[in-house]
Amino acid sequence: MALPPRPDGHRCGAVLIAPQWAVTAGHCANTPAGATAGVPRGWKVRVGSLNTTSGGEVAEIDRFYRRHNTYDPPGEDIAVLHLRKPVRAKPVRLAGTTPAVGTPVRILGWGETSDSCGGFDDPRCFPSKLREADTEVVPLEECWDDLGDTSPLCVGRANPAVGPGMTDSGGPALVRSGDEWVLAGTVIGPGIRGANLPTMYTDVSKNADWISGIVTGTKVPPLTPVPNVEGVAAVGDCMGSVVRTATSRPNDPALALTNGHCVPSGRPAPGAAVVDQPADLEGPVTINDPAGYTRTSARATRLVYATMTGTDIALYRLDKTYAQLAAEGAKVFRLSTTPMRKGDRLLMAHRSSRPLCTVEAAVRHLREDGYQQDGSVRYASSNTCVSRPGYSGTALLAADGNTVVGINNTHNRDGEQCTNNNPCEVGRGGSVTAVKGRSYGQQVHKIAACLTKGSRSNLSRPGCALTGATPS
Repeated sequence: MALPPRPDGHRCGAVLIAPQWAVTAGHCANTPAGATAGVPRGWKVRVGSLNTTSGGEVAEIDRFYRRHNTYDPPGEDIAVLHLRKPVRAKPVRLAGTTPAVGTPVRILGWGETSDSCGGFDDPRCFPSKLREADTEVVPLEECWDDLGDTSPLCVGRANPAVGPGMTDSGGPALVRSGDEWVLAGTVIGPGIRGANLPTMYTDVSKNADWISGIVTGTKVPPLTPVPNVEGVAAVGDCMGSVVRTATSRPNDPALALTNGHCVPSGRPAPGAAVVDQPADLEGPVTINDPAGYTRTSARATRLVYATMTGTDIALYRLDKTYAQLAAEGAKVFRLSTTPMRKGDRLLMAHRSSRPLCTVEAAVRHLREDGYQQDGSVRYASSNTCVSRPGYSGTALLAADGNTVVGINNTHNRDGEQCTNNNPCEVGRGGSVTAVKGRSYGQQVHKIAACLTKGSRSNLSRPGCALTGATPS
């Protein structure tokens, strides 16, 4: 079976265990919001064919259940998929016990066939026809060092190299039981010893009770509530949002906002700004719907403005107007002209959640790796309102959920003072404070005064106070 990012639609392997049920790797059943149980969008499996693009039956997946939404512990990286309609193919039984070291194993999949492979479009490396290989169970310590209750299986040998490759996740490890094959495990991925050594598989016998509870209907997890994450944009490798000012017109090109440190062509120099340059984003800016799936996309045509001094922002002009995005159902946020202040309650508009944040303090100066931002906000300590790697550019929203009042940009990782990834606060008298774990956002209220018709920047406009401004 093949789960639909390759050109042929193949993403992962899966194994039919009942006419309406299949198992795969937990990380193959990933959704934008990281749900552990839910209704997927557009997921299908091809059953009963040796080819990823033809034959067999194509079945729609209407529900999924993941044991966890992380790899911890890896032995529970497993998911159960429910098919909307039963299929005719013969299911495989689950192994009743953990296979012993030395047990012969047959592995199958459509994944990468060589470590030297190129892209997904290389048929020599990513075959459309099913492949199989025979190997064996090896000692667990060859790929994992935690002997917990749900430890994984360790399968394969480094010499000769036999094992799964990219897009084989979720595929089977089969062992003999009498005159039939049974499912002993599903592909997780490389073990702790490296990619070219034995591979970790889930031990399905150790997950059998969880699987059975779902398939029989006796212990079915509730569907995970999905937060509304509408409007979250992906801008290069960072998060972002599409914003408009009070004077933006429907036919103006739309603007995407992210951090200045996210500019792919290089960070603006300390004390400087980058103004009106060719856009440097390779891919499109995507804009999400409420469930976190892409609603629409647009290409950046120009880097309108970027700086890491005073604040940490970058604005890209897109090839679609506000009217076009509205017609495509995209969420566009208003851009605030009021600074964030101590006590303000904010929503952090991340791609998988929208946690509530409280501004604990407005910091006079925030310094990091030679840059200084002014009026930065420090978030009150929270388990959910935290700036993590991958959160750069995330919009900070007012309580109305429609207005961007700030932009997340950094946190202190190590407790160091004023170094990269370790911002420090500088007080009025020059006192320096750095606290490990503190997270910060930047002001955006000065942006609107520096924009003019056509979504262009004009740093000489009266009232413009961004870095590089030269008011007439």
